[in-house]
Amino acid sequence: MSTGAELGLARWHEVVASRDAGVLAGMIAEDAVFSSPAVHAPQEGRDTVVAYLSAALVVLGPTLTYHDTWTRENDAVLRFTAVVGGKEIEGIDMITWDDDGTIVSFTVMVRPIRGLEAVIEAMAQQLFGG
Repeated sequence: MSTGAELGLARWHEVVASRDAGVLAGMIAEDAVFSSPAVHAPQEGRDTVVAYLSAALVVLGPTLTYHDTWTRENDAVLRFTAVVGGKEIEGIDMITWDDDGTIVSFTVMVRPIRGLEAVIEAMAQQLFGG
């Protein structure tokens, strides 16, 4: 029997490869939470999490590369690199799934600060048009 992480990781990697944000709503719990260094408070609810992850697929997607993954039964940490606004970034995604592989929590950490600033600017453009 597959764990939540196994089910969820397979689905997440498919979305990242295809950059098809249209399937995100079906992968995210109604009360999911998104946390990022770009916003000071956790962002709650499916629609909000879908909006942030959809924007991230546009901002990071073209150069996003996962290098390492550490998993537990319903959690994973994925180390990635990408280029945003000409800045190389390195980060981790910490994802928690329920037993059915539905995302309940998604936390992002990014470094260095200049890369984070580029991500914040590009995400704001995607989310708010400015």
